Amino acid sequence: MPIGGHKQPPVVHELESAIVEGVELTADWNRQLESRVIEDYDTTGLFAIAALPEAESIEWCYGCGKCVPVCPVDVVGEYGPRKIHRKLQTGFDLLNDPDLWLCTTCGNCLRVCPKEVDMIKIMPAARAEAMSQGKPVPAELQGVFESTFKQGNALGQSARKRAAWTKGAGVPVRQLPKEPGPVEYLLYVEDYWSYHPRGHDAAQACARIFHALGIDYAILGHEEKTLGDSQRLAGEKGLFEMLVEQVVETLAKYEFGQIVTPDPHGFNALKTEYPKHGHTFDVLHYTQLLAPLVDQLDWQKELEYKVTFHDPCYLGRHHGEYDAPRKLLEAIPGVKLTEMMRCRENGYCCGGGGGGMWLDGHTQNHTVERLSERRVREAVESGADVLAVCCPYEVSRFEDAAKSTNLDSQLKVRDIAELMDEALGGIEAVAGA
Repeated sequence: MPIGGHKQPPVVHELESAIVEGVELTADWNRQLESRVIEDYDTTGLFAIAALPEAESIEWCYGCGKCVPVCPVDVVGEYGPRKIHRKLQTGFDLLNDPDLWLCTTCGNCLRVCPKEVDMIKIMPAARAEAMSQGKPVPAELQGVFESTFKQGNALGQSARKRAAWTKGAGVPVRQLPKEPGPVEYLLYVEDYWSYHPRGHDAAQACARIFHALGIDYAILGHEEKTLGDSQRLAGEKGLFEMLVEQVVETLAKYEFGQIVTPDPHGFNALKTEYPKHGHTFDVLHYTQLLAPLVDQLDWQKELEYKVTFHDPCYLGRHHGEYDAPRKLLEAIPGVKLTEMMRCRENGYCCGGGGGGMWLDGHTQNHTVERLSERRVREAVESGADVLAVCCPYEVSRFEDAAKSTNLDSQLKVRDIAELMDEALGGIEAVAGA
């Protein structure tokens, strides 16, 4: 391991001559009869990245290559920490290269790395440094940063529209700014359930499930802003810190027990990043809240679906939650759960992490297909007719991928909440109650 941030050169003790088993060996012989000159590459780029806060582990790589076959980007392109490290050893300038924006920080490389080279920290640090130096940022990503700064969400929508999804839920959804007072669970909806049309479907389904279970919950409505984890991973450290201050200020106004969110990135932010800034919250993913309660639901019909489940990187690999989503799926009458080859700890990435949700235009020039397209192919190969997800990014990503691969007639993409709600009777059931 490097000492003081840099590898230490060996100390050479060269003798004029040595006697080995009675034979005198001169220094010239030890150099294989002639002097050897070793030309070093320019490693300035490597040491510059290693010097960044939290990026020092890039220097620890010893080239075993275990990371490459598990890297989801390498499956559809040429990537992986070992390849990045080797390029840096040979004069590569990561801060000016498209490779900087391809990593999704899925964490699968860290899972297998014997030296704990941590791309989850290295790539955001390098991206932040590139921005601080005024390096080019992909235009689509820059647009997201601007939208987040101005509107508090990645989609650039008005805060007044954040609770519009509640109108189609068919059940009352309490909004704390309008109905203040203590609440057991604060549902932090996040951007894609709040604004994306397919996110609305899942949000409304979740509201009906909460209602059926009698869960005491509320939302922040127009006062909610994104928790900013994806923006942080994409390199906008300053924007993330601004969001932390704004979010914490809003949360301090209300009394609640636990925060529950559908977004694994929001979950990650509250669980691991906000505490680094001095703010600790008790947080659950919505599947973790529902899994212990699922036996209380009164199912209305069976779903004759063969379902395969996609593990979100930031719920599974990053936080070890694999069982709660599966428990919910297994509880739905009629559902037959089948696993894809890459699942659980070795689950494949949808491509949306680390800012990848907004970088498809950039990555298409450096991969043979999108990660989401590769994943829907794997879902179809499993024999499933439904790909179940529990991350707001994934319904739209996988539905688009199913269409672009002409697999949409074979595979439907549904959030777990949507499947549960369908088996409970959907909005028709609450309308007739």
